[in-house]
Amino acid sequence: MLGEAGSDNIQGEAQKKLDVIANEILIQANEWGGHLAGMASEEVDTVQAIPREFPKGGYLLLFDPLDGSSNIDVNVSVGTIFSVLRCPDGCAEPTEADFLQPGSAQVAAGYAVYGPSTQLILTVGEGVHGFTLDREMGSFVYTHPFMTVPADTQEYAINSSNARFWEAPIKRYVGEMQEGKHGPRGKDFNMRWVASMVADVHRILTRGGVFMYPIDEKCRDRGGKLRLMYEANPMALLIEQAGGAASTGRERILDVVPTKLHQRVPVILGSRNEVERAAAYHRE
Repeated sequence: MLGEAGSDNIQGEAQKKLDVIANEILIQANEWGGHLAGMASEEVDTVQAIPREFPKGGYLLLFDPLDGSSNIDVNVSVGTIFSVLRCPDGCAEPTEADFLQPGSAQVAAGYAVYGPSTQLILTVGEGVHGFTLDREMGSFVYTHPFMTVPADTQEYAINSSNARFWEAPIKRYVGEMQEGKHGPRGKDFNMRWVASMVADVHRILTRGGVFMYPIDEKCRDRGGKLRLMYEANPMALLIEQAGGAASTGRERILDVVPTKLHQRVPVILGSRNEVERAAAYHRE
């Protein structure tokens, strides 16, 4: 019932049925409100225009309708990620070029995580705030004011099955953590990996940690695994607003100037001191 949809998205990945359904729901829920000039979805090749019968606004919405959909069949947390940009002045019909703004230009970003409870995590540039769905009331309750990411941590999230493909800086960084208190770090680390970016980042915003999907030999020709506009930028803004850091290993994620709508980048984000250490290894 919840399996493959029999189609591929723009990235050539097999879509789940819920990927397709979630994408349609988000388009239908946002096209009529009068706030948006256009939308872009990770699941669709081109920009989604606002139908002529609806009013238009001054913002652009980008979204990953169902992050972590490989977890659907095993009932593990998934989510929705979104990013909001200002539409350039005088732009009546936004094109792809109008969406190609660096992450630092975002006016809002957030995600919803669908787990034991449904939570909405949001920033509008004044800290990170969490809301929990009250199913009896049918509305979100403000439950997590000013969420913060501690500067230090003893948890990290990475897909270690790709270790043989990693670059030397990541091999060094993860290797030192795996050596624990007897290694150069002098303390033990725990690894956590959900394979759902929303779930992994939500854990970091809740209790700290560092999340990594670095560039490796499998994804080098694509620039990385995760999408800059739909995943890296909104998560980087949330993490920075919560006091953490977000890097490609070579530069701050929010400084990356996009060249295409579905561009991919390496991602290292979370507790500031750990991200800075990993970035320093890349510089060396």
